[in-house]
Amino acid sequence: MRAIALPTSELPDEVVKELHARVYTRGDQKEVRFDWRAVPALLPVWWNGRLQIVRWGNRDRAERKLPPTGWTWKATVEKGRWVGIEPEPVEIPANYVLANGVWFRVREGLRGLMVRTPSGVPAVFVVCEPATRYYRVMTRAEWMPVLIKEII
Repeated sequence: MRAIALPTSELPDEVVKELHARVYTRGDQKEVRFDWRAVPALLPVWWNGRLQIVRWGNRDRAERKLPPTGWTWKATVEKGRWVGIEPEPVEIPANYVLANGVWFRVREGLRGLMVRTPSGVPAVFVVCEPATRYYRVMTRAEWMPVLIKEII
């Protein structure tokens, strides 16, 4: 999974304005695309009761205590391997997800894990699990994001 898309209508106007370079049109609807390759890599999250745009992972390896990625395994989370840095489960709203060049629709979004860097900056990691057979055929990927109330 490399990117997500969320309609501009689901984001505050000031966020859309700030992220104007990431606005695209799909059909007749404008959307903001959050891409892992963008600098900075960002994701929207529902956190502390409100929608916030936060840093996606630790791609630049700026934080030594965090993995140099934007993803984590569901099994790793369940085994408590993140507990030392006080993780919080969050929801990542999305209407579309991009994996291996394939955009596919999702109903609500993805599961994420929010942590604070040692300097206090929030960072989110997408929670992943082994791909279902259908997902593997559709995207040619061995792992997939954990979706909210949905299995592909």
